[in-house]
Amino acid sequence: MPHIPQTAALLVLALLGALIAQATGLPLPFLIGSLLATAPVAIFATHRLPAGYNFPTNLRLPFIALIGAVIGAQVTLALLASLHDLLPSLAAMVAFVLLAQGLNYAIFRVIGGYDAPTAFFSGAPGGLIESIAMGEATGAHQPTLIAQQFLRIILVITLVPAGLSLWLGYPVGSAGGLSFNTVPVTWPMYPQAALILALGLFAGRALRLPAWQLTGPLIVSAGFALMGQPLALPNWLILLAQLVVGASLGMRFAGLDMPTLRRCLWLSLLSLTLMFALGAALAALLVGPTDQSFKTLFITFAPGGVNEMALIALSLQANPAFVTLHHIFRIMLTVLLLGFIAKRLNKVD
Repeated sequence: MPHIPQTAALLVLALLGALIAQATGLPLPFLIGSLLATAPVAIFATHRLPAGYNFPTNLRLPFIALIGAVIGAQVTLALLASLHDLLPSLAAMVAFVLLAQGLNYAIFRVIGGYDAPTAFFSGAPGGLIESIAMGEATGAHQPTLIAQQFLRIILVITLVPAGLSLWLGYPVGSAGGLSFNTVPVTWPMYPQAALILALGLFAGRALRLPAWQLTGPLIVSAGFALMGQPLALPNWLILLAQLVVGASLGMRFAGLDMPTLRRCLWLSLLSLTLMFALGAALAALLVGPTDQSFKTLFITFAPGGVNEMALIALSLQANPAFVTLHHIFRIMLTVLLLGFIAKRLNKVD
């Protein structure tokens, strides 16, 4: 792993931010606190880092896989038996993707004044990497597109748990002291976890699964759980995963100038307000048909990255398997829509 001293220093800073966030009662303190601690470094102090420095992907990857494995451990026979009941929520997700894409395009095109490709791909409610790649191919303005897509994810993972804490009246997730495990942690769990991660990462990449770092280990871990051997790991390991993921997200603000960031920020807040309202309306309609809580359904429609939303669902004990399935479906739908529309954008004035 290159630039070990710099990465270690960033992780120490992230830990400090996490501990401060925990002391102040922020939800998901190890995720949000580490993000808030490293983002200013990315924005204001990149000149103090080595040229071309990026937070190591190989460091983030095993922790994303670990999150997937812990979520997969919560898959049960009862959940599989209820898959036929997911049709209403999956149909609602189709409506969410289409309506959110249309609303966002109007915001970025009319209010933001972006050109058509930049407005369209900035408004994608999923598929961060795919939207950036397709946007580049159709002439979208890359700094703006990158800023809007990363702000979408970062604001969602910050606002959703904070909003739920205010709504419920107490800290949620790890700030509330919740446990991530449903079975006791034993020493044989560690080699079991290593096996699940190795098999899951290999299978996820080989099969080209969406969000393969998460979904591969999730599927393998679910298989173990269904055979009566669910994985359980200590909470400190999940908190470490939050720390690393948060630090890596904060560093993705590198290279953005303040005028671009300010404009993107207020447009992103407007976009997210409408998407949150749309998601809340759909969640309220689905409480009866799906027998899921409003909290779980609201997280299901929150347009963040699948890895980060899975982590939030896990921390809030909001049926993470249900939430993750729908977020993978949302991203697949969005990518298909992006590919279908991309070839026609040059005709849009």
